[in-house]
Amino acid sequence: MDRVILRTGKPTDPVGATAVPATREDPVDSRRTPLHAEHEALGAHFTDFAGWRMPLRYDSELAEHHAVRTTAGLFDLTHMGEITLTGPQAGAALDHALVGHSSAIGVGRARYTMICRADGGVLDDLIVYRLGDLEYLVVANASNVAVVHEALVERAKGFDVEVADRSTDYALLAVQGPASVRVLAGLTDTDLDTVKYYASYPSTVAGRSVLLARTGYTGEDGFELFVAPDDAPHVWRALLEAGKAHDLKPAGLGCRDTLRLEAGMPLYGNELGTGRTPFHANLGRVVKLDKPGDFVGREALADVEADTTLVGLKTASRRAPRHGYPVVDASGAVVGEVTSGALSPTLGYSIAMAYVAKEHATPGTGLAVDVRGRREPVEVVALPFYKRNS
Repeated sequence: MDRVILRTGKPTDPVGATAVPATREDPVDSRRTPLHAEHEALGAHFTDFAGWRMPLRYDSELAEHHAVRTTAGLFDLTHMGEITLTGPQAGAALDHALVGHSSAIGVGRARYTMICRADGGVLDDLIVYRLGDLEYLVVANASNVAVVHEALVERAKGFDVEVADRSTDYALLAVQGPASVRVLAGLTDTDLDTVKYYASYPSTVAGRSVLLARTGYTGEDGFELFVAPDDAPHVWRALLEAGKAHDLKPAGLGCRDTLRLEAGMPLYGNELGTGRTPFHANLGRVVKLDKPGDFVGREALADVEADTTLVGLKTASRRAPRHGYPVVDASGAVVGEVTSGALSPTLGYSIAMAYVAKEHATPGTGLAVDVRGRREPVEVVALPFYKRNS
């Protein structure tokens, strides 16, 4: 596949990624995406996340959540970071740097993977797109762009490859939900029925060049559009207009978090971090111990014996367990900790993800969450909580 070339706007500071909004304050130096004026015009409520001023919601987080589950939602994800590796040994460099087998990714395809420390702790979870024989695009989380870029530069030493943070070259939009194909169909000549899951295609949307990927973080079918910053407002408005017939809603980071939680998708800083390995998070499948050559963290990951594991928790009430709450057994002994929790808009009851000792991880096990000294009963359930109909 030919390299995708996007027209770039005025360079800005490096960007970053995806997570729960941290604060509603408005730091003077927080970055604005190329779509900031569009969000203001729509009456968005903003939050600061990883140094970016991002839409938290436009009207109702609940309505935005239900739109993604039933029709479609439109997200601005420009805060995520894009790093390219280009050269004859780009694949080999990524094989050494990451836990996955990047050189085995076909041109035009993508793969979920992780970058780990030497001790196996997760530095970040990533999506790697192979844009061409000699070029890869690594998408990193907002708060970790600098860390990932620095690690890739260091780990690529000795390989014939150029590593570049190209985050300022891209804006990133996502259309998610069962109507996403119908929303996009009238704006592109690409046959969307042929666009495979975890694949990317050079395309045009609303007359602008994009890299069109069928990926997402909501548990629904959908697309992510990598577009030049100057073209982002035009594409955003075209998607909103096309989406009117399909009840598409602009959607913020608030509903994005409840959507990914229902789908059992981990969030860096909650379920993932340097203190745990992919195996703790039940994501050992991304670690390719049998790939040729060595990679950073291989020795540690080959010897992992995780004594805790990530599980789902279901409550009988609408009171949601929160991040950091202890999980206890019948005797009151602490056996784990909640990593994420919320009232599920789709299911109508509260759910959470938590790390618990393996002997308490069997679905159907009764436990409790310590909520400021009061025990709220929970049941261990298999992840994900929600799975869309194919």
